[in-house]
Amino acid sequence: MPHIPEESQIPESAQGPRVTPAAGRTAPTPRPVPGPRSVATPRPGPARPGPRPTPVPPTAARPAGRSKQPENRSSAQLQLIPASADGALAAADEAVDLLLDSGRAPGDILVLTTDAQHPWAAHELSFGEAAYWAQHDAGDDVFFAHVSKTDRCASRSVVVVAVNGDVDDSATRALSVARERAGALLIFCGDPQKINSVFGAGV
Repeated sequence: MPHIPEESQIPESAQGPRVTPAAGRTAPTPRPVPGPRSVATPRPGPARPGPRPTPVPPTAARPAGRSKQPENRSSAQLQLIPASADGALAAADEAVDLLLDSGRAPGDILVLTTDAQHPWAAHELSFGEAAYWAQHDAGDDVFFAHVSKTDRCASRSVVVVAVNGDVDDSATRALSVARERAGALLIFCGDPQKINSVFGAGV
């Protein structure tokens, strides 16, 4: 009978260092771009359209001339992430990712846009207003809406506003409501000069 050599074993010292997960944190689950689905199909996480720039942590200074919160306003902390109108959505997405990575629950976050809808909001609205607002009322995921719908949105701990276009008078009034909706943190992503002009209008 031929002799069958035993399979060689790689000693642990040659296998390289073992990688163990960071304590208290699991690897993030990828959030796919939304595709066609039926109403019965579970909803994935928010879309991530196209390549994104390097994350910009939402730790920028407050807009100039605002050393403290005005009286009778939300006590939420204000943060500003500079971005062009075209880059405001990507900056808002990065802010959301950083918030989730830091431990914020998805249901704590509301994302508003001042011009075009976020791709995820447009996708969900394609299934009808009732299904769209049912997801909002469930409160178990990040919710995306146009600033004109702020009155319909419930308060959340964090409100992220993507200033992805012009801010007219109606948007300015809606942003005032958005500030009241933020319980702990209000983040603006967009052109600092434009955002400062909105603050000057009483947001």
